[in-house]
Amino acid sequence: MSDKHQSESDNRWFELLALQEHEEADQEGAPSRLKARVYSALLKKQEASGPLRTLAETRTNGYGLCFFEDLWEQVTSAEGAQSYNCCSVCHARVLAERLERPPIYWAHCPYVAFGKK
Repeated sequence: MSDKHQSESDNRWFELLALQEHEEADQEGAPSRLKARVYSALLKKQEASGPLRTLAETRTNGYGLCFFEDLWEQVTSAEGAQSYNCCSVCHARVLAERLERPPIYWAHCPYVAFGKK
């Protein structure tokens, strides 16, 4: 076998190997605990750069609010409070960051979505 033919064969083999590993990685995905921790860290970083979108703006843009965000929106009226990250004190966040399949079942909770496979 010529060196050129061997090189092409090797390249094809490595492409197939990379494709197979990529497909397996897509099926497996990252652990939900890691996703929850990354999400929490991104929210903290976003809060540090400025106020979050208000709960009313979130709802207007088509995103649902979880049970606690909905309650918080009804109880508070100050705009600063409406931009508060309820997830930072929610026990769902704590459970999601520590358990692979946390027992959280609230609609629109981002931490619930991370546990679904």
